[in-house]
Amino acid sequence: MEKLKTAVTIAILGAGDMETMASALPMGSLKKQLGSAPADLDRDQFAVSNVVFLIIIHAGALLSAWRASWTAVAMCLVLHAVCGGLGIGVGYHRLLTHRSFKCPRALEYMLALLGCLSLESAPTYWVAQHRQHHRYPDQPGDPHSAREGFWWSHMLWIAWIPSRDSAEKLQRRYAPDLVRMPFYQLLSRFWVVPSIVQGVLLYLLGGAPFVVWGMCVRLVLCYHSTWLVNSASHRFGYRNFPVEDLSTNCWWVALLAYGEGWHNNHHAFPTSARHGLKFWEIDPAYAFIRLLKAVGLAWDIKTVTPNELQLRLR
Repeated sequence: MEKLKTAVTIAILGAGDMETMASALPMGSLKKQLGSAPADLDRDQFAVSNVVFLIIIHAGALLSAWRASWTAVAMCLVLHAVCGGLGIGVGYHRLLTHRSFKCPRALEYMLALLGCLSLESAPTYWVAQHRQHHRYPDQPGDPHSAREGFWWSHMLWIAWIPSRDSAEKLQRRYAPDLVRMPFYQLLSRFWVVPSIVQGVLLYLLGGAPFVVWGMCVRLVLCYHSTWLVNSASHRFGYRNFPVEDLSTNCWWVALLAYGEGWHNNHHAFPTSARHGLKFWEIDPAYAFIRLLKAVGLAWDIKTVTPNELQLRLR
């Protein structure tokens, strides 16, 4: 199976883009959060369903040129901000994965449901994979190591998955806090259902244009803005901190992904709710968290102190 995986990847990427894996030390600041979790089990199964689904969604997005209206485009942009920016960036990432702030349980569940609407995966699996990424950044054990090539870290890694048993072990190992909660147990089984309901509602509200723009185009934009954090923000841009992985700060990824592109900052301080650390590193996701705090819906927000900044730069 490993030979098949390598052959398919080389055929798509070209042998020249397959870079040699190199080891790096785990991020100490997140090691406390993950404990002594071992490396990933093999991602040795070709996910036909993932590939077919992505082809269908991208093909559907191509229909947008014939099914366009200003209302449908506006619907797409609003849903991208709500489901991608709030659901993934704030909910899945900064809240569920890194617990960089606290909020009422009802709000947490709402953000998790918004994240489900981006159809990236169930929250427990998404969180487990991302914590694993931080545990083994750009080294063996990272599900989308940038050392294996740009296109692997961008999207090809999604075509290779662990077995069902391995995926369950992965979630128990890296996301035990979510696995033991009844709400996330239920959501892990039915995480696709909210998107089905959303698709039906969009059709009732605006017909085919709303479905094409509100689902297909929006999902394609959400996917690639998320994937660019894994790929472009490990190759292009600058580095504020000398971390031992390939993470960078990429301004245009930050623009597309609501502040998630300040990735070198994030890898230096994984549990910080604030990713844009310089005054010009605009971070809309953190601005939303600050807004939640202002109205009493967020507290215990973790940010980087001046002393921590100085210690990290040494």
